[in-house]
Amino acid sequence: MENSTKPLQQQNQSSPTCENLPSLLSSFVDTFIDFSVSGLFLPQQQQTPQKALQTHIPSPDRLVAIGDLHGDLEKSKQAFRLAGLIDGSDRWSGGSATVVQIGDVLDRGGEELKILYFLDKLKREAVKSGGQLITLNGNHEIMNVEGDFRYVTEKGLEEFNVWAYWYGVGNKMKSLCHGLEKPKDPFHGIPLSFRGVAERFYHSIRARIAALRPDGPIARRFLADNLTVLVVGESVFVHGGLLEKHVDYGLERINEEVRDWINGLMGRRAPGYCKGRNAVVWLRKFSDELAKNCDCSLLEHVLATIPGAKRMIMGHTIQEIGINGACDNRAIRIDVGMSKGCINGLPEVLEINRNSELRVLTSNPMYQNKNKSYANAERKEGLGLLIPENGPKQVEVKA
Repeated sequence: MENSTKPLQQQNQSSPTCENLPSLLSSFVDTFIDFSVSGLFLPQQQQTPQKALQTHIPSPDRLVAIGDLHGDLEKSKQAFRLAGLIDGSDRWSGGSATVVQIGDVLDRGGEELKILYFLDKLKREAVKSGGQLITLNGNHEIMNVEGDFRYVTEKGLEEFNVWAYWYGVGNKMKSLCHGLEKPKDPFHGIPLSFRGVAERFYHSIRARIAALRPDGPIARRFLADNLTVLVVGESVFVHGGLLEKHVDYGLERINEEVRDWINGLMGRRAPGYCKGRNAVVWLRKFSDELAKNCDCSLLEHVLATIPGAKRMIMGHTIQEIGINGACDNRAIRIDVGMSKGCINGLPEVLEINRNSELRVLTSNPMYQNKNKSYANAERKEGLGLLIPENGPKQVEVKA
């Protein structure tokens, strides 16, 4: 009897059970959830210690900036294709290019999660090719983490409802494994009802709060490592704009504190420099569609406080005539309202080569076959200034 029992005990010790494969099971479940929500197969990455965020990076040979996406997946893909950053199968084809997406992925559309997953996929692929995709926080990311859903669409709520269903299924699967820590309830502490809201939206709103609140699964995974301010060579990227007080406070400090807040380490409310009309994600002093209304002297003063900075590149304020420059091209405005939830504008992206030549790549048929590039006011190269009296700007064309 002893002889027959011993092999069975040895067999139990070597069996691939939940006790010795908890991390594998958890990874499988998370990948299953990702595919169910996004349609993308994203193998889980190994957890690594949190790294310091890079606020300053040197100029790459090719730098591409993409404006606000607002829940429109197809327009987002069109913008990336326009710059040759993805191929026909939506895989990274941008080589060693550095790409900056200026924020505002959330709100106004119904494919917010799908865009977050899509950008995450491209980040992984870009690194393998020696490139990088850097995403910024816009005011709509800040609003959603705070639970401000004024610009959420019904389809946007439904997308998070679907996420909550599959996330719940995944947690139930994990809870069956004794080798795994019991999953946290993402809905813990969230009200069951909301005053002034139709009852049919209660669960969707709860799902969105659960996903996006500080330390929520979606906020932590997709938003926490976003930058709020980025300096690439001579270009300063920020969703709304910077004032001298923001620079004095510290750009690195802003990035780290916003990450800590999104990770649930600083309470429910966003840092003060992310709220109000003069916030880094809300400012419009340099993005008024009428160039003459932009505070150019203030902008020049702010840029002078950032070593080597020659221009500020911003989103946030829709430019109906497309990407353009103001203040002798020290202010570059790249939000073209491409989402169908905005003005359904034609996609455009900004390209900066190492020699500082600025080009607008556009899908607008008005500019096809012109093949002109304008760089600064003196040389008439790169971006043309926004001067309404002089008609439409000149742009570099790439259909």
